[in-house]
Amino acid sequence: MRLAGLAVFATLLFCRLAGAADKPNVVLIYGDDVGWGDLGAYGATQVKTPNLDRLAKEGLRFTDGHTTSATCTPSRYAMLTGEYPWRKKGTGILPGDGKLIIEPGRTTLPSIFQKAGYVTGVVGKWHLGLGGDKQDWNGEITPGPREIGFSYSFILPATGDRVPCVYLENQRIVNLDPKDPLQVGFKTKVGDEPTGVEHPELLKMHPSHGHDQTIVNGISRIGYMTGAKAARWVDEDMADVLTKKATAFIEAHKAERFFLYYATHDIHVPRVPHPRFVGKTGMGPRGDVIVQLDWAVGEVLKTLDRLKLTGKTIVMFSSDNGPVIDDGYKDQAVEKLGGHKPAGPYRGGKYSAFEGGTRVPFIVRWPGQIKPGTSDALVSQVDFAASFAALTGGKLGDADAPDSFDVSAALLGKSKTGRDHVVEHAGVLSLRKGPWKLIEAGSGPKVLKATNTEMGAAAQPQLYAASDVAERNDVAAQHADVVKALSAQLEKIRSDIRSRP
Repeated sequence: MRLAGLAVFATLLFCRLAGAADKPNVVLIYGDDVGWGDLGAYGATQVKTPNLDRLAKEGLRFTDGHTTSATCTPSRYAMLTGEYPWRKKGTGILPGDGKLIIEPGRTTLPSIFQKAGYVTGVVGKWHLGLGGDKQDWNGEITPGPREIGFSYSFILPATGDRVPCVYLENQRIVNLDPKDPLQVGFKTKVGDEPTGVEHPELLKMHPSHGHDQTIVNGISRIGYMTGAKAARWVDEDMADVLTKKATAFIEAHKAERFFLYYATHDIHVPRVPHPRFVGKTGMGPRGDVIVQLDWAVGEVLKTLDRLKLTGKTIVMFSSDNGPVIDDGYKDQAVEKLGGHKPAGPYRGGKYSAFEGGTRVPFIVRWPGQIKPGTSDALVSQVDFAASFAALTGGKLGDADAPDSFDVSAALLGKSKTGRDHVVEHAGVLSLRKGPWKLIEAGSGPKVLKATNTEMGAAAQPQLYAASDVAERNDVAAQHADVVKALSAQLEKIRSDIRSRP
């Protein structure tokens, strides 16, 4: 009943706002591997993030905002589809040549905006697959962003540490010379280009684990590629290239309603900041790319200010999962971390079932409509589909966005409560509800040695009080009734085809 009441309230709220102002533009800036404690607005002191702090000061800073998963591909899938990724096979971390995992034609976050009359764009990291079972990189690459609702796209096919190391604008590789076609391989080597494992003397950044295959720009990657020499990116320029494309999209559509999904590469590995950011923090490349990320956010905010769109635009910032320090390259992130706490007070990080894996920065700003402040409401990125459908006057079908709740009232600061529970995903599933968090039983290492991440796996279910933010005191034995009830609810959510009211 409470969720139904909030939905009615949100609809009435939208009608009131629509009478006072036009539907807002929406810019969603999605950082990569940015932890809860990596921003000044969330307590960081060793790295300065004035633009993100400005966004938080002028908007609503959520303390209990979540991604659905502790890794990248599943989080992005859930955010764009409104469906928990563990419901669908094949939504794990994709190789660089993986096929598109979102079915063309299904209702997605961008298609919701398109139906509401918005022009839609995606710039930055994609990592949701492209094409079908076998990809020809040298022609039109389809299906892709266009087929799931984006009018324009300028993307990295996968991630910065995976081949192919090229940009795609709309459906084609940028600057591809047809006389130098691209070949990509993950199972077997293609071409005869040097690899990191064979020629470490050619590297300007060395891997700490994995990441030792084809060398591009002095950095060895996951996977093999050959050809496309003129099309290859330069890591040091990536933030500039992507930010320029993002701001150009805003400029080009300033007279229209637009939705921009700007998925930054920073602060994912390889961390290779532009020279003007090198040494800005004393924390090595990881700290420096946080500063670079903050600069990129500032460029978006300055563009909105210059075009007098600030009051007409919702700007959101979040991250795809929690933080990781050593994620495959020797970049001194561990040695120079100092007293910085990337996950803030939370345990774990990227890959982990502990709270640091999915509790991330979560900021929403809409000047004149959202009162600045802090919210403790429980919200998840999986809720964007239902929430923006409500805010733009759309209606979801029964099969659409099956796990997306309309929490638009919480996002706008009109309600102090969001959803009443959330499922977190990191190999095993966890259920946050009320004063409790249940982590289901599962197998696997307690610590992922490659990244030194506490994984949260245990042979028996674990139960933590929500007030135990560091998740140090497992009270499952003392509250068997709570474990039983939450386990039953989690199993029902898992077995049902949807959890949306």
